[in-house]
Amino acid sequence: MTTTSPITSPSSPTSAVTAAQNGTGTKAPSALSSDFETFLTMLTVQMKNQDPLNPIESADFAVQLATFSGVEQQVKTNDLLTALSGQTGLGGLSELAGWVGMQARAEAPSYFDGATPVDLAPAARSGADAAVLVVTDSTGRQVAQKPISPALDSYAWDGTNDAGQLLGAGQYSFALQSYASGSLIGTDPVAAYTRVTEVQSGADGALLTLQGGATIAAGTVSALREN
Repeated sequence: MTTTSPITSPSSPTSAVTAAQNGTGTKAPSALSSDFETFLTMLTVQMKNQDPLNPIESADFAVQLATFSGVEQQVKTNDLLTALSGQTGLGGLSELAGWVGMQARAEAPSYFDGATPVDLAPAARSGADAAVLVVTDSTGRQVAQKPISPALDSYAWDGTNDAGQLLGAGQYSFALQSYASGSLIGTDPVAAYTRVTEVQSGADGALLTLQGGATIAAGTVSALREN
């Protein structure tokens, strides 16, 4: 008697499900949920062409069906989570929209308009008996060194260099050198106030664009105030 061997080609349901689980299938995950009808057709073909002397156990069909259904459900769940994530991100942006126009304090380059002093929040290291504010321009060139009291927690930089000359408008960065008994014990960035001009969504969360073009993560802002 002529017998027909079971389907064992890579296009069988078992292979298709395995490929989908391993990420090696040719169909994108978004298309997987639309293939259920195809799966049922393939399953029917497999049943028709099984070896009558060695039929496939019904439990095997149940496992294939359950596996495909599980993958399909996972795809739908991932799509739902992606949609919820997008909605959450938009909600966060709407909450941060009120920051636009305010001044944010962060350890980032601050914009000097050529006239208005830049408010800083220096923090000398513990044990320091002297401190020096170091100012660099957008190219990284040092343009000023200002001795200040290590006890200060706020300082307004007037935009002048060591010679007292007013510097041009642009972005400037600030660092504080802490000294104890004449020895440098550490150099730390200094937070500065800069006006927020835009809020945007980033891969790791909301981003703020500051006046002058610097971009920072919203989570790095340590204080906000009216402009």
